[in-house]
Amino acid sequence: MAQGTLLPNRAEVKLLCLRPKDGAIQMEVQGCRARVSCPVCGTPSGRVHSRYARRLGDLPWEGLPVRVLLSTRRFFCVGEGCRRHIFTEPFPGTVRRYARRTLRATETLDWLTLALGGQAGARMAQRLGLRIDGSTLLRQVRRRVQSLPVSAPRVLGVDDWAWKKGHRYGTILCDLEAGRVVDLLPDREAGTLATWLQDHPGTRIVSRDRASAYAKATRRACPEAIQIADRWHLLRNLSEALRNALEPHRRTMMQAARAIQQNSSIETLNPVVVPADPIDSLTIKQRKRQCRHKLYEEMRSLMESGVSQSDIARQLDLSLRTVQRWVRAGAFPERTPRMFPNSVDKYAAYLDRRLLEGCSNVSQLWRELQQQGFRGQNSGVWHWLRQHRGHRPKTSEAVAMKSTLRVSSQQTAWQILKGSPSAQPYLEELYRCSPEIARLAHLAREFFRIVRNRDLIAWPEWLEAAGRTSLRGFVTGLMRDQEAVQAALSLPWSNGPVEGQVHRLKLIKRQMYGRASFDLLKLRVLQRA
Repeated sequence: MAQGTLLPNRAEVKLLCLRPKDGAIQMEVQGCRARVSCPVCGTPSGRVHSRYARRLGDLPWEGLPVRVLLSTRRFFCVGEGCRRHIFTEPFPGTVRRYARRTLRATETLDWLTLALGGQAGARMAQRLGLRIDGSTLLRQVRRRVQSLPVSAPRVLGVDDWAWKKGHRYGTILCDLEAGRVVDLLPDREAGTLATWLQDHPGTRIVSRDRASAYAKATRRACPEAIQIADRWHLLRNLSEALRNALEPHRRTMMQAARAIQQNSSIETLNPVVVPADPIDSLTIKQRKRQCRHKLYEEMRSLMESGVSQSDIARQLDLSLRTVQRWVRAGAFPERTPRMFPNSVDKYAAYLDRRLLEGCSNVSQLWRELQQQGFRGQNSGVWHWLRQHRGHRPKTSEAVAMKSTLRVSSQQTAWQILKGSPSAQPYLEELYRCSPEIARLAHLAREFFRIVRNRDLIAWPEWLEAAGRTSLRGFVTGLMRDQEAVQAALSLPWSNGPVEGQVHRLKLIKRQMYGRASFDLLKLRVLQRA
């Protein structure tokens, strides 16, 4: 396509007339070639049989629609023995066969569709002067690209992506050397990936997560390819294994945290221990109301001083609508709590009776409601009593008397791996109370060091040491995938670029709303890669 020309293609058409008509610009053109070849036999012919007009849409000029009136000729075929006696003059550089838009207009609309999608692309095209709707754009893109060229890269990155998280997944394939998406697969089954690898030979290295389906597919279709386990997933698997190993030591973790709390300040233990007297949600609401009331009083005083509402909004950093609403109210507007329908509502009479009888134990009330058919959780009953009856099952004094230390295995595992200075007193006390936990912490930090530094020499020693602890299940999984793990420690490839492409795919999928069918999604992802 010629760039920056008045005519769609000066080698095929010439301008006859240019005039404004009905709020648009009409361009009248006709073919300029003296002889045209027959599409069947290829014999050039200059004998004109007849003419007819084609009406085409073109790129707008300064927002004005452009309509092309193309005078098209029919020719007699002069080739001997040709079965085609009459043929129509083709314009391969101007317009496609049977099309109603020029090639450059069609290409522009295609790129708008690939960049923005159907509805958003149609809105942008209309702003530019191209009248079209979203469904037409999608049909046009489908007709343009029937099959996308796909070739197998030397270094392939494989990962899954979610159509709907927890329900349906697909597979994305990326060329890690070129940093682009190669193909999308509709599911994450081993057979689908194996079929793709067999149909596209040439892959030498496959980087993947720890999923067994991808490992199985690669071994089946490309047994000679080197598999690389993604290092980020290795670290994540280790953190999960450490958390599970710490789970039986809850009592020890609580004892260590309580001992540090008795000898240290709350600030020192803040990453691990929750303060014993948390700020109540009602107290927070009261503080917010006091701030709003103070702003309201300042607004009233400024109004009495003759300051305009716009100036008041600027001085108090409020919106003008808020100031206008407060002025119309005539008094301080109290916020009314919103009450939403709740599954506990139908048990209101029973709960009122039990509260009058003196039962304030939420767990007991929840168990009694379960016997009556209630299917909600304990927390639902607690929030309902607090919101609708102002009932507080635990007073601040009772909470203060009872220790509110909340030390979880996940939190402790994070502190071990993070190595935060503020958590060192707690960790040192924990290691003193349990040498087994100290051993687990040492092995976990050593694993992180090995993976981050790619220390392949220290790998066998770590496996042997970790196999004698409660991490043996994690070690067993590593041994089954040992070749891929060792490749991760010796080769530079990882699934980081693939995760970035998955993020971009999700953005494109959400832009397409309910029109994100697989073929359109695949087309947009591959064309923009």
